[in-house]
Amino acid sequence: MGRSGVITFKGNPMTLQGEDVAVGSSAPAFNLTYADNGLQTLTLDDLKGKPSIISVVPSLDTPTCAVQTKTFNQELAAMGDKINSVTVSRDLPFAQARFCGAEDVKMRTASDYKDHQFGTDFGVTIDELRLLTRAVFVLDAEGKVAYKEIVAEVTEEPDYSAAMAALRMLV
Repeated sequence: MGRSGVITFKGNPMTLQGEDVAVGSSAPAFNLTYADNGLQTLTLDDLKGKPSIISVVPSLDTPTCAVQTKTFNQELAAMGDKINSVTVSRDLPFAQARFCGAEDVKMRTASDYKDHQFGTDFGVTIDELRLLTRAVFVLDAEGKVAYKEIVAEVTEEPDYSAAMAALRMLV
């Protein structure tokens, strides 16, 4: 189930649990939760019809995750409603909403806190920490994975320009 040594956290090898989603394959279906007039569900079907970027972070309450979310939020603003963008973590949906309000982030946030199925199906759960690892997925309008980066060292930022280039090719 685990893919040991795929990533490190502060230099320590960590085990990723779940499936290794390949570029070119269909993204796994998911049910994530977000706060908007109560708790709502976000699914893969909700993203279909437009290219999408899914930015995965361990927790919005850490500096690198905050920078990643704010950087993508800024980069994606010019694309407007031509794309879908979502940041996924295991933070509670209310904490995600608080972060976005405090940081003026327009990017949607959604949580994998309920059943951890997103983390398992996308292969981004850090077994030892029970958090999601840092990753970026770009999906085409049909929900196929067009780009993927699993960041090798969890405390480092993703390759923003490569992810944005992959997304722009789909718009």
